[in-house]
Amino acid sequence: MRYEPFHIEVAPDALDDLRERLRCTRWPDEVQPADWDYGVPLEFMRDIIEYWATSFDWRAQERRMNSFRNYRAELNGMGVHFIHEPGQGPNPIPLLISHGWPSSFLEMLDIIPFLADPGRFGGSPTDAFDVIVPSIPGYGFSDRPARRGFSYPDVAKIWIALMDGLGYKRFAAHAHDHGAAIMTRINVNHPERVLGYHTTEPSIPSAPVTLQSEDLTDAERTFLETRARWQAHDDGYARVQSTRPQTLAYALNDSPAGLAAWLLDKWYAWTAPPSGNLEDCFSKDQLLSTVSLYWFTETANATGRAYYEGAHDPRALPPGFAIRVPTGISLVATQPIERPPREFVARRYRDIRYWTELGRGGHFIAGEEPELLAESIRAFFRPLR
Repeated sequence: MRYEPFHIEVAPDALDDLRERLRCTRWPDEVQPADWDYGVPLEFMRDIIEYWATSFDWRAQERRMNSFRNYRAELNGMGVHFIHEPGQGPNPIPLLISHGWPSSFLEMLDIIPFLADPGRFGGSPTDAFDVIVPSIPGYGFSDRPARRGFSYPDVAKIWIALMDGLGYKRFAAHAHDHGAAIMTRINVNHPERVLGYHTTEPSIPSAPVTLQSEDLTDAERTFLETRARWQAHDDGYARVQSTRPQTLAYALNDSPAGLAAWLLDKWYAWTAPPSGNLEDCFSKDQLLSTVSLYWFTETANATGRAYYEGAHDPRALPPGFAIRVPTGISLVATQPIERPPREFVARRYRDIRYWTELGRGGHFIAGEEPELLAESIRAFFRPLR
């Protein structure tokens, strides 16, 4: 594999165009009283768009991204961006981290130092990892898939090619969301490559049961009922993106305010801050760095289209498939649909070695509580080294 260092730098005219579009935002009306149950509140949006237009420093975000070792490689005909940060310890093991939607490699930046150089933060250098964080094709600085049908199995093959190209025959992995769907393919089809798999979203893949199944425990039934309510009231984004992604794309690719609302709705809903203030969990700069990445790379359509391709992919795994690689589970605090009971998870994951309650954090915990998540990842992999 040939891979080249990659430097991130958005053209000045793209920054100027963004600011002009933000200044020309045409605001919708809003009923009173309104809260997040209607969608992103107008007051929140006005505040964050004003900050984006006048105070947000994209160049500072670029400097932060470029402080890591960024590369681009051609893999299976697809240009792929990835970070490869070597571990600072006597025997670091490779750790592949896959992000999800509406996120990116940016969510993982804060956790990388805790994993690559734990000794710097009071941990043991023997827990160090070589950290590899690729951008899923269609996201960030990876190429956007242009052919119909590109989905999780294709990304899984690219991840295997990436790890081969870096010289890693076996590797550890951490993933959630779309990353977990990709890792499912690797865990099932290439278990010999996976030293161990850690996730904060053990309901992906889902257990092969429904509310009509006869052998459910009470905890499983409660979880499935919770998930059914969530699908009825909160799954609209996925239904749109899995049925008509191209129609939505015209708005998201043309309006930065519209793109921000579409993405940040999920950052709020999947974090559920007790105070009701998303900035108690993420700074404006954190939030807008992700939205800006989607904007400058024009990837809203490609990332949304992944839902369509996943829903229509004929390459289904066998109904009774199981994941037999050593597995570690860390449950976040604020997302009920990401907190299935252990017996539900064990229907798919047959070698659970580690199960813990993190006690804090939501869906984007790598960006919200990076040190906490890194401690859990290190603890799971310690006996597998």
